[in-house]
Amino acid sequence: MAHTKDYEVIIIGGSYAGLSAAMALGRSLRKTLVIDAGKACNRQTPHSHNFLTQDGSTPQEIATISRSQVAKYKTVTFYEGLVITATKLSEGFEVITGNGDVFYAKKLVIATGIRDLMPGIEGFAECWGISVVHCPYCHGYEIRGKKTAILANGDTAFHLASLVNNLSKKLTIITSEDCTFDELQFQKLNKNGIKIIEKEISTIEHDAGHLKYIRFKDGSREAFDAAYAAIPFEQNSIPVELGCQLTEFGYIEVDLMGKTSVKGVLACGDNSSMMRSVAIAVYSGNVAGAVVNHELTQEAV
Repeated sequence: MAHTKDYEVIIIGGSYAGLSAAMALGRSLRKTLVIDAGKACNRQTPHSHNFLTQDGSTPQEIATISRSQVAKYKTVTFYEGLVITATKLSEGFEVITGNGDVFYAKKLVIATGIRDLMPGIEGFAECWGISVVHCPYCHGYEIRGKKTAILANGDTAFHLASLVNNLSKKLTIITSEDCTFDELQFQKLNKNGIKIIEKEISTIEHDAGHLKYIRFKDGSREAFDAAYAAIPFEQNSIPVELGCQLTEFGYIEVDLMGKTSVKGVLACGDNSSMMRSVAIAVYSGNVAGAVVNHELTQEAV
């Protein structure tokens, strides 16, 4: 093992939520360690939107500015690496990294994000976040009016279609299997001129991540400019290892203050919110940082 050090708070994950929590703690003079492996889930996305003062900036630009501002607070330390295990002790927590470094803290903030699970469709991963996207609030304006596919079925596809119907009238739902819409959904989709294709996708043909064609397993293909997709995800192993309760959808269960089911552990960002955006991540991180500081203050009285 390498060095061992004590902190008041360890933040696992140093993207938007983690940095926001770190800023709140740094401004409260809390001895804080931010551990980050530098693999943000949106690192492939060319531009970030719907976040005041940074609309259109790249994710990396926002992260660089954020980190430089947090670094001005001298009680905040950064560590580049991956947390392998975290253990709740009788007092506080022990965190061990892949390099064998051991750290201790009174509180943990988990800002690990989530890991998208790519489907077995050739070209999908290369387009993810560029022309195959998850959120109309983050990307919808940029692909407005374009010929757009919705890669989903049933209630999920219907929900996405209702959200983006005002952004483009050239919508096609590709279910990749027999569709599961109820009669009322069928009527509404037909009324709005939204096509349905039930063929299974084999390949997404693209140019540097920009969708050109969707090819089907029967050999046919159709041109599209963009697509929305709802794909599954998995949590980082750390909150599960600590015993944090998950919701039925797989997110870390938190209260309005970001507190998990494990005392002393808070969560913020994409790992605990269905509202996946930079703005929400920054907000939830700020709340988590303030709540951690409040807990430390109360415990010191």
